[in-house]
Amino acid sequence: MVFMCKKFVIGAAVLATLGTFVFGRDVVSYVKTAGNSVRQAVKAEVPVDFEVDRARKMVEDLVPDIRRCMHVIAEQQVDVETLQNEIHESELAMKQQKEAMFTLRSDLESSDTQFVYASRTYSKDEIRSDLAQRFDRFKVATDTVKRNTQILKAREKALDANREKLENMLSAKMDMEVQIEQLEARLKSVQAAETVSNLEIDNSQLTRAKSLIKDLNKQLDVKEKLLDAEGKFTGLIPVDTKVEEKRDVVKQMDEYFKVKTGDRVAVQ
Repeated sequence: MVFMCKKFVIGAAVLATLGTFVFGRDVVSYVKTAGNSVRQAVKAEVPVDFEVDRARKMVEDLVPDIRRCMHVIAEQQVDVETLQNEIHESELAMKQQKEAMFTLRSDLESSDTQFVYASRTYSKDEIRSDLAQRFDRFKVATDTVKRNTQILKAREKALDANREKLENMLSAKMDMEVQIEQLEARLKSVQAAETVSNLEIDNSQLTRAKSLIKDLNKQLDVKEKLLDAEGKFTGLIPVDTKVEEKRDVVKQMDEYFKVKTGDRVAVQ
């Protein structure tokens, strides 16, 4: 195995050396050009119908990517809706806390020293301590809502981008499917035209058939001429045929000399 590898390396080195010796610095350009020529020649030999099928398969292979994109969009929609609900609930809680804080603040500004909340009595110091805790928590909650709102905007932006991407993918897929259908229709039309153009007609057979028809017409013309020359119009209705009547010379003479019947004719 090692020996074969050495032979391969040595052979490659010899070829590289010979190529550099023959083509000089342009050896790389020659190699690239030769590679491109080979690829083009191989591609030219691939049938068009095979390439059309390959294009259809490539379009069909887009389906998994489209499904993954749809899955990502569905997850993002859930995340956006969940965050929207969290922000809405936080804002409602903050509104209630704000009302409670202003109630406590109002009590602290009063002259009373004891306060009753939910059947329990609190001093001013307890109210002040509770209000401070509420205020600190309110500020934290406000910052959290601001941060979640920014996150929500980013997620909504990403969701819109993925939706647009999905729409573009679906639209492109449909357009390519239509183009492939058009390609198949054109391919069938071209194949039909090639089939007709590749039909080989035996010209010698056609010539012999024409010559035979011409000879037959000539033979029939000769036969018709012979029949006309012999006066044999066979198969015709004898319209012009008349029976020759015997000549009545006496009657002709009487008519000519205006002789009445029974009179003696005197010669003058």
